[in-house]
Amino acid sequence: MLGRLGFATLVALLRVFSVLPYGLVARFGSVLGTMLYALPSSRKHIVLVNLRLCFPGKSDAEYEVLARNHFRHVIRSYVERGVQWFGSEKSIRNLVQIESRIDLEEKHAVPTIFLGFHFVSVEVGCILYSTQLPAASLYTRMSNARMCDLAKRQRGRFGAEMVERSTSARKIVGLLRSGIPVMLAADMDHGIQNSVFVPFFGVPACTLTSVSRLARLAGARVVPFVTEVLPDYRGYKLTIFEPFSGFPSESETLDARRMNEFLETQIRKCPEQYYWVHRRFKNRPPGVPGVY
Repeated sequence: MLGRLGFATLVALLRVFSVLPYGLVARFGSVLGTMLYALPSSRKHIVLVNLRLCFPGKSDAEYEVLARNHFRHVIRSYVERGVQWFGSEKSIRNLVQIESRIDLEEKHAVPTIFLGFHFVSVEVGCILYSTQLPAASLYTRMSNARMCDLAKRQRGRFGAEMVERSTSARKIVGLLRSGIPVMLAADMDHGIQNSVFVPFFGVPACTLTSVSRLARLAGARVVPFVTEVLPDYRGYKLTIFEPFSGFPSESETLDARRMNEFLETQIRKCPEQYYWVHRRFKNRPPGVPGVY
């Protein structure tokens, strides 16, 4: 549990990181990640289990390299929360390239769900969007109240409305119908309620069906986006793709499978940047043994 002194120290460090050169902070995060990977940890175990399930057939050495590179990205992303949470609007704009395949300035656009995925730099993409256009963003409450309040406040500091995931669907639909895009992610295991088991890299994964239901209720299009870390410490790139066609379909299961298939394609481009430290296969189909 992070106490008051520890929390104050963390905030102070993040503020320091926000004013240091980005390249220096990013390199520090990478080195710290390499050092932490050398220590035994439950998260390291989770990463290796996920990689072995999703990318079968690699050698032990290949899994180690991929897992180590992932740890570097994860720890680096925590360090880079400094600029993401406390950096100026100008500094964030300078760090993030944006490529959109839809017209973000379109007037009278249909209600829009921006579907994100848990790549290590997903936050900075959401924050950049909120500096330019109104938006609401769903979040999951953290166990540490201080950290939760800090994250909520800093993620929404440019005007994004932060909406807790457990809120009523009626409020989210109301936002969508009022013309405010809603940013959400549905690629983590939040339990079997309102979820279905569909393949993720060939492994049954408990996948939320809320995107389909919200899109149907609000008459919304679903627009996927991905934020990736650029090489050579050059910042990030936010790519906003075309809306899913024919989505939602008549089957929430088919829709969930389609989301996972799209995500698989994006992960293969930069597998070390996906959030493998999450227990993606925490819940298993009946009769199937646990993996962690």
